Amino acid sequence: MKKRDFLAATLGSATLAAAAPSGATGRGLAGPGLLTVSGAIRRGNRGPLDKALDQMMAKQQLSFDRAHVFDFEALRALPAVTLRATLEYDAKVHALRGPLLTEVLKAAGASTGDAVRLVLRAIDGYTVPLTLAQGRQYRFIVATHLDGQPMALGGLGPLWAVYAPDAYPEMMAKSLPERYARCPWGLYHVEVQP
Repeated sequence: MKKRDFLAATLGSATLAAAAPSGATGRGLAGPGLLTVSGAIRRGNRGPLDKALDQMMAKQQLSFDRAHVFDFEALRALPAVTLRATLEYDAKVHALRGPLLTEVLKAAGASTGDAVRLVLRAIDGYTVPLTLAQGRQYRFIVATHLDGQPMALGGLGPLWAVYAPDAYPEMMAKSLPERYARCPWGLYHVEVQP
């Protein structure tokens, strides 16, 4: 199958799956689910991981009984902030926009104590451990837009857990790649650990 055909089929079935009322997908979503939050949450809108249908999650050895799934519109409905940061990829200042990570977690009914641990996971399997206290301190966002445009899959998006290292002297003392070591692009899953 050609790559374009595969992508079109995948996006088409993801849209249908997101709208379906089954326990394996997000309920009431207008579009495909982009971000899944699982673990210590109080509000789930989908059932347990399905090893047959949640292939990427299963291959990355995730497991959960319930989760909260966000599509693009659900993330856009949350209060958004804009930050400016010098990106490691071109060493230029760019505007990134999206809801604070803490607001996304709040919408999922996540535990909110500073000792809560998070595991941020990208589509390529890259994982970043982060405490909720660090997420608050550095004002991490779930970026949906770069320079006013939605971020594309295959670039840094469609979601990127990121902060503005330019605003923190201790981060500016590090090299550009080191500043972004805790910023997984292609973010698709957050595990909340009490």
